Amino acid sequence: MKLLEDYISEKGRLVGKDIVKVDSFLNHQVDPLLMQAMGKEIKRLFADTEITKILTIEASGIAIAVMAALELNVPMVFAKKNATKNLSSDVYSTTITSFTHGRDYDVRVAKDFLGKDDKILIIDDFLANGAALQGLIEIVNQSGASVAGCAIAIEKGFQDGGKKLREKGYRIESLAIIEGFADNKVLFKK
Repeated sequence: MKLLEDYISEKGRLVGKDIVKVDSFLNHQVDPLLMQAMGKEIKRLFADTEITKILTIEASGIAIAVMAALELNVPMVFAKKNATKNLSSDVYSTTITSFTHGRDYDVRVAKDFLGKDDKILIIDDFLANGAALQGLIEIVNQSGASVAGCAIAIEKGFQDGGKKLREKGYRIESLAIIEGFADNKVLFKK
């Protein structure tokens, strides 16, 4: 998606060898027009797929997932990283290791919101080593629902998460795939 690539090139900041900060438009401050365009692109990419719900993980996937849910006219559910007093104890859960934060999260979704007849589109902001997607797929499997596909804003193509999940047969559609960095610039897959 050229618009997202332009945002990354113009507003993203490189940190170290393998992190691009997109907090000025995607995962801290959110650009609503970009989110809207991403929602429309996700709808276009999955136009041939039956989807009954969208699943994401808090917090950075929520804005993208809401816009895609609006476009697809389906509910959006997000996995919570923290147990709260108002979350039922009857949940699907798994542990996910965050590449960015370098820690484990126990994530959960109330059983009321996912069921065996659901066809789930999983959405996330980044795909690096695939741990978040693997965890969300595990939650979908626990519910008896099926994974209709996965939509990712930014995939780090130089890490193996996307490759491994595609080899397992999952449909992964990434709006921008970063192949690497050179001369302080982001290189995208062509």
